[in-house]
Amino acid sequence: MAQRMGNPSLVVPGALQPLLDLSEVIGKVGVPQSTLDFIRLRVAGLNGRVYTFPTEPADKRLPLVDAWRTEPSFTDAERAALELAEAVTLQTDAQNAPSDEVWANSSKHYTDVQLGALVMHISLVNFWNRVNVATHQDDAVWR
Repeated sequence: MAQRMGNPSLVVPGALQPLLDLSEVIGKVGVPQSTLDFIRLRVAGLNGRVYTFPTEPADKRLPLVDAWRTEPSFTDAERAALELAEAVTLQTDAQNAPSDEVWANSSKHYTDVQLGALVMHISLVNFWNRVNVATHQDDAVWR
């Protein structure tokens, strides 16, 4: 494997803090942290990133997130967020954007502000994953 640069968010001056600030803002709109964690883990998996849990995760459902459709421990709101996360992550062009049904399902459980935060969180996780994959950063440890 060819040697790549370090993480661009650390190489480009001033890039890291705005990303961290956005993450902080997203965490303040009322979407449960566990839902944001489920999204982070599911999106990472879709992007080929592997998370290692150094200890037993506080939420025992984290290792089950890939089975969110059939695992009964996920709530309808969590399922809607994960469905949206998959649709946004897997879209390849404007014609393949999340369907009206996905949006309608999500809007049953989240306000517009929360939906906006979910879309930004999903996009931010995709951003981090793509940066890390492109620069061959090591797989992540869950923190």
